[in-house]
Amino acid sequence: MSTTHHAEPAVTTPPAPGPQESDSRTAERPLVIRLLARPEIGVFLGAAAVFVFFLITAPPVRDGGSMANILYGSSTIGIMALPVALLMIGGEFDLSAGVAVITSALSASMLSYQLTMNVWVGVIAALLVSLTIGFLNGWLLVKTGLPSFLITLGTFLILQGVNLAVTKLVTGNVATDDISTMDGFDQARKVFASSFDVGGVQVKITIVWWLVFAAIATWVLLRTKYGNWIFAVGGNKDSARAVGVPVNFTKVSLFMLVGFGAWFIGMHQLFSFNTVQSGEGVGQELIYIAAAVIGGCLLTGGAGSAIGPVFGAFMFGMVQQGIVYAGWNPDWFKAFLGVMLLGATLINLWVSRAATRR
Repeated sequence: MSTTHHAEPAVTTPPAPGPQESDSRTAERPLVIRLLARPEIGVFLGAAAVFVFFLITAPPVRDGGSMANILYGSSTIGIMALPVALLMIGGEFDLSAGVAVITSALSASMLSYQLTMNVWVGVIAALLVSLTIGFLNGWLLVKTGLPSFLITLGTFLILQGVNLAVTKLVTGNVATDDISTMDGFDQARKVFASSFDVGGVQVKITIVWWLVFAAIATWVLLRTKYGNWIFAVGGNKDSARAVGVPVNFTKVSLFMLVGFGAWFIGMHQLFSFNTVQSGEGVGQELIYIAAAVIGGCLLTGGAGSAIGPVFGAFMFGMVQQGIVYAGWNPDWFKAFLGVMLLGATLINLWVSRAATRR
């Protein structure tokens, strides 16, 4: 018995200080280090630096109307960057996102005009087309096991050809007909492409939608079971499946979310300009992906946020318009984007390593 009494403290007592020491280190961890661990911190600092830079070098940026234009350009990128970011957190890419926007706009325009129907019929039909494209991308992914890069590259090429060929076949031109005089156009324009006055400055409705979608995406990621599924399948889909996560459903639904984003931006373009050029959209998918990457979404999946891509899209809008307001050659825009992408990626890597070391 005495042996037993002496053995118990030897087993139970030593581990006790370990958790206490660990808890103490966690509690004493500096706030700055905890902030650096957030994926959106690097892009926030970068966006602030770009903003200050153009405030100094481009005086017109200080005007309220100029800032409204910058935010508008950012919103048209940011709305699409949000679902693209969620898909990337889930471990996949969609290279067809840019041309899918045009496919949606063309579908709504041609269906409405050629069938002489209320434009809302075309809007709803275009939503179904966009969701179907997203579903097919996701379905092919889970059924074949091929990389999403290859599947969506194929979709990109298919849509690019279909957009141009079908538009020429139906309209006899590379652009759709003007639908501004059709029934329902004014109501649809109020939803997708209207403006409202704030202190004498015209603000586009897409800015409001952008912030609303960002808030919803953030809530989904941080407060819902579906958000946990997104992180889980992006981190390790086999482990996620082993603990009961519906991997296939999550992957397919994420591609359909990208389809929804493509539909919304497609409707904005249609009701802003009344017509659609069938050859547009090529290259925009890289802008959306870059905004997500700059926003802290890892290319390998499993990490990121919805707030980061908001700042990433703002950086793009700021540079795009800031170059014009500064009076520089706009041909340098893509070069600036490349520098921003590399710089933001390096900053994200540095802050991540700094947080891990500390």
